[in-house]
Amino acid sequence: MISYFTEDIKFDFKNRRVNNSWLKTVAESEIRKIGAVNIIFCSDNYILDVNMKYLQHDYFTDIITFDYCEGDTLNGDLFISIDSVRENAAFYGTEFPDELNRVIVHGILHLIGYDDHNDKDIATMRSKEDYYLGIRKVYE
Repeated sequence: MISYFTEDIKFDFKNRRVNNSWLKTVAESEIRKIGAVNIIFCSDNYILDVNMKYLQHDYFTDIITFDYCEGDTLNGDLFISIDSVRENAAFYGTEFPDELNRVIVHGILHLIGYDDHNDKDIATMRSKEDYYLGIRKVYE
């Protein structure tokens, strides 16, 4: 089950059913299933606090993924800074909903086991994001 929360912001995430169906398809395509996934929309300051407290990183980011997966079942918390997603959308010249979907699937891909610490991994992650964003259009 995918649950949605907000911390330190007012944000109304629409199309939860569409999003849930899409993410279920992403998981199934990677031979996984959705367990308990929490998507927490928050502010830059909130995610910075999480980053410093739990990861000892003193910088802003658009997403932090905490992985609690068991076997092929995806369990985790995705902290997503709405402030950073808005900034990234403007920087990359994309629409906010598209950038938000990219960040969400990015977090799910981390739970699946994909990483982005080197150029090869980043290229793989971006390719997967693009592929699954293309599939998302079917659900809209």
